[in-house]
Amino acid sequence: MSQAILVLPHLHIQNANAIGSPLTHGFPSITAFTGLMWALERKLTQAGVPLQLQGVGVICHDHQEQVTRGYVRSFNLTRNPVGKDGNTAAIVEEGRMHLQLTLVLAVAEKRARDAPAALVPGNETQLAEWAHRAGDVLAAMRVAGGSVLPPRPMPGRRVRPWLAIVAQDPQAAASQFQRWRRQWLPGFALVGRDDVLAHRLQHLRASRPEATLLDAWLHAARFNYQPMTDEAGQPPPDGKVLWEDPLRPKGSGWVVPISVGYAALETSAHAAGQVRNARDTALPLRFVESVYSFGQWISPHRLHSLEHLLWRPETDATLGLYRCRSGYPAPVADEAVTPENWLSLADDDDDIYHYT
Repeated sequence: MSQAILVLPHLHIQNANAIGSPLTHGFPSITAFTGLMWALERKLTQAGVPLQLQGVGVICHDHQEQVTRGYVRSFNLTRNPVGKDGNTAAIVEEGRMHLQLTLVLAVAEKRARDAPAALVPGNETQLAEWAHRAGDVLAAMRVAGGSVLPPRPMPGRRVRPWLAIVAQDPQAAASQFQRWRRQWLPGFALVGRDDVLAHRLQHLRASRPEATLLDAWLHAARFNYQPMTDEAGQPPPDGKVLWEDPLRPKGSGWVVPISVGYAALETSAHAAGQVRNARDTALPLRFVESVYSFGQWISPHRLHSLEHLLWRPETDATLGLYRCRSGYPAPVADEAVTPENWLSLADDDDDIYHYT
């Protein structure tokens, strides 16, 4: 079965939800985008587009959180219309932000056993039609609670949805991804970094055996500045003490605490329709709480595979775990951005520099 990607480039989202979880804000939760993926697949099926969406990658080009500036930030709130009785409605605190995103969706074709495949190389007309219809469907949907604004012409950037087949040969697929990732610059892709939490827990338990995962998450989510000394443990001779976080040195990356899914609070789900005021009374319901980990914002040119960009949903009903898993591997060594890195981009193909 052929694999492909559906790219929805440079989406302008207005008033998206800036609160990713009860403990984090600044960007929507990754579960908002996997939820969007499933909702989009259902609407595409209703529209006669036989695509199965399997994973999503998120690249942020610009963001503007609606907060007051300062050491302590507060959300800019809105006054709601008066109620039916004419009284002023209560102010409901909510976090909002404007976004410019590119969404990359891994897709496969849904077809009958003996039906001919349409998601194949050379069928460009069909692929372009499906991508166009996907863009039209998405324009009427909410993305992380925000509205999708009409696309704007951007010189040198592709702003229309496009669909492309992923080559089956690994070397050819890597070459394809090398061309595609350059179209997503400038921007930052969100990838998972579960290894940060594991390493921080290991570090804490070296001095505090009773440390928990929550201790490790809180410790890694903040800067832990301390005075730095030389190798002999002596302060600098000039008396100018340097304060740094030794576990987060310069160049260690833009690592952020994020929510990656949900964990069940109960051993079994409630039967469909048993819980009052549930959103969907046709499905079983289970109360959950957020699952936290770490992510990293990384420039797309530092990704080496399409799989490294994608988040895929993972469900374990027995364990009660519903989370998103990133395909990004734990880095062996940090890759510094050097002039040579950027000069290597000079080999870019010309197809990203046309107007659409």
